Amino acid sequence: MQHPLTAPPLPERIRTLAAVAVPSHVSLAGTNLPARPARGGVDGAGRPILLVMPGDPLHGAEDEPVVTVDLTASRSLDGRELSRGLLKVQGWAQAVPAGELRATAIAIAERCPDEALFEALEDPEGTHGPRLLRVDVGQVVYLTGTESGVLDAEEYLDAAPDPLLADAERMIRHVNGAHRDRLVAALCALLPSPVTDAWLWELDRFGVTVRSGGLDQPTLIRLPWPEPITDVCSLETALHCLLCHR
Repeated sequence: MQHPLTAPPLPERIRTLAAVAVPSHVSLAGTNLPARPARGGVDGAGRPILLVMPGDPLHGAEDEPVVTVDLTASRSLDGRELSRGLLKVQGWAQAVPAGELRATAIAIAERCPDEALFEALEDPEGTHGPRLLRVDVGQVVYLTGTESGVLDAEEYLDAAPDPLLADAERMIRHVNGAHRDRLVAALCALLPSPVTDAWLWELDRFGVTVRSGGLDQPTLIRLPWPEPITDVCSLETALHCLLCHR
C-alpha cells in the first residue's frame, strides 16, 4: 500500500531551497586557496551564478575550473537570520554566454542587489570589469536540519522548485508578522502538548512546518494537508483553515 506524501520529494525540496538561497563562499579545487566570500544568486535552472570581481582567482581562470559553491538558505524570525539549509554545489565554473548575460543578471538581481551585476553587462568579455560565471552542476551536497546527503546532477536539475513557492513565502511573511497568536492558538487546539513561540517555517503544496520552542532549541512540527494542493487559492484556504482551528 502506497502512503500519501506528507512533504515534497527530496529533489524538489532541495531545488526549492536553492531557489531562495544565496552564494556565501566559493572554493577553487586544485589550489591551496581558502574558500572566499561569494556574491551572486541561483538561476531558474538551479545553477549558481557568481559575480566575480577583478583580482579574484576565478576572474582570470582559464578553461572551466572545478569549484564548490556554498549556497545558504535562511529565514528571518524576530530579527534573526536562521539557517534553513546549506547546499554545497560542486561543478565547473563557466562564463555566462554574452547572449544570456542580461537575462541572467535580471534573474538574480533580487538576491544580489549590486551595481556591479549590471557593470558585467557593459563588458561581456569581462576583461577589466566584473564577470558573471555559471556553475555547471556535478553534484549537490545538502545539509538541512537533521537530513544530509548527495544529489547527482540529473536528480537535482531534473527537479523543479515548489510551483507555489513565491506565494508561500509571501504567506509565511504575513502570518509571522501579524498572526502568530492565531497560529499558537490553533496548534494548542490541534496538538496534545502546549505550543509556545510558534513560527511558520515552511509552507508548500503538501503541508506546513511550524517551528516552536524558542529560537535556540526549536522543535519542528509537520502538519500535512489532506491532499496535495495545486493552486494558490487552495493554499490560502488551507492556511486560513489552520489558523482558524479552535
